[in-house]
Amino acid sequence: MPGQLYVVATPIGNLEDLSPRAARVLREVDVVAAEDTRAAQVLLARADQGGAVRAGRRLVSVFEGNEAARAEALVAELAAGKDVALISAAGTPGVSDPGERVVRAAIAHGATVVAVPGPVAAIAALVASGLPAAQFRFVGFPPREAGARAALFGRLRADPATLLLYEAPDRVGATLATLVDAFGGARAACVSRELTKRFEEHVRGPLAELATRFAVEAPRGECTIVVAGAAADAEVAVDVEALVRELLATGLGPKDVAQRLVARTGKPRRELYQLALALARAPGGGAGRRGVGDGEGGGA
Repeated sequence: MPGQLYVVATPIGNLEDLSPRAARVLREVDVVAAEDTRAAQVLLARADQGGAVRAGRRLVSVFEGNEAARAEALVAELAAGKDVALISAAGTPGVSDPGERVVRAAIAHGATVVAVPGPVAAIAALVASGLPAAQFRFVGFPPREAGARAALFGRLRADPATLLLYEAPDRVGATLATLVDAFGGARAACVSRELTKRFEEHVRGPLAELATRFAVEAPRGECTIVVAGAAADAEVAVDVEALVRELLATGLGPKDVAQRLVARTGKPRRELYQLALALARAPGGGAGRRGVGDGEGGGA
């Protein structure tokens, strides 16, 4: 019979969060497939204190760069009747961490997949934020590129679900600023860092206030940002053409208009640029203003 693949959630900081079940599985499997083998050795040392360890248990690495190839190797282990535990450096495999390919490969080859639940940073931040938790949308790490990030948030501006996202400390300020552009500065939010660790912190307040704080004070440690969803009676209709005309009237060129409106409208920058360019060139539409025919060539 094929072996079983255990998808094991591990502590995101505090080792006391390793569940007895997770520790037992890590002791009893034949193979532990880990995103970070050094972190895994620390975890296994703690898990192994609870009882006998499977003779010959092996530790192998599965990270973003080798997951595709390693998935096939792990399927071979399962086919040979070996039990495999999949763990990430912290948290739950597959949730903004490697593991999804391994799970899909195991399913495709008929192996049983067993989830061993545990810590997830997004959920920990959500319940500590004080924001509504009945509906939430998890988007993982937002795009690094400013335009793509603005477009993503623009598409989510009218979503009533609480938004959860991860961010690296050096990008928290820029991401909060983009959220302000998309959602407005009054939307309630919380920035959580160092979850389950000694210096765990939850900074709550309006988006504008958080953006100002973290623009000059980069947090330490990876962060989870939680943002309240749109109010049920929020104005969601956006007259894109009217917004473009309004900004053109201030003297902005099509390129700058497009950049300003990506987050607010959720429209692609290229589409906004083409609209702004057409309106600026139309009779009475602002032809001759700064930026018209500025060499964009339709490639905003």
